[in-house]
Amino acid sequence: MARKHPLELSTGDEEQTRDLGARLGAVLRTGDILLLSGDLGTGKTCLTQGLGRGLGCTGNVTSPSFVIMNEYSGRETLFHCDLYRMEEVEELDDLGLWDYAERGVLVIEWPERGAELLPGDGLVVQLRYGDSEKQRRFTFEPRGPRGEELLRSISAA
Repeated sequence: MARKHPLELSTGDEEQTRDLGARLGAVLRTGDILLLSGDLGTGKTCLTQGLGRGLGCTGNVTSPSFVIMNEYSGRETLFHCDLYRMEEVEELDDLGLWDYAERGVLVIEWPERGAELLPGDGLVVQLRYGDSEKQRRFTFEPRGPRGEELLRSISAA
């Protein structure tokens, strides 16, 4: 049954944001795509650190802003991509993002830089500041059947 509304969640601090990411990461599998959108400092990398924890990734998950993409080994390979510095949408074709999605879990920060070229099935996650300095608000919106399945998994946890 399709959801009529996106899932809204909030966290009180960075560790809760990582815990939320870990819950989601625990159910991710090869081919899953997450598009993380939000202002600087809203917790995109923090959430991805939790995803890495849930995927059992080794190493410290850091922002790939200056290298475009980081790769982490775990139960599934995590490909963490940041499109913030992309100047031309056509550069996305050169990255071969679709190939990475076939080899692991693909997390893309700043997807609005090339939204029309990004793969379709998965979750769009909108991150926003909350009412307090450390609070963050998340809107999870499914794209396709796998996105719906992921939403059911995290809303049940």
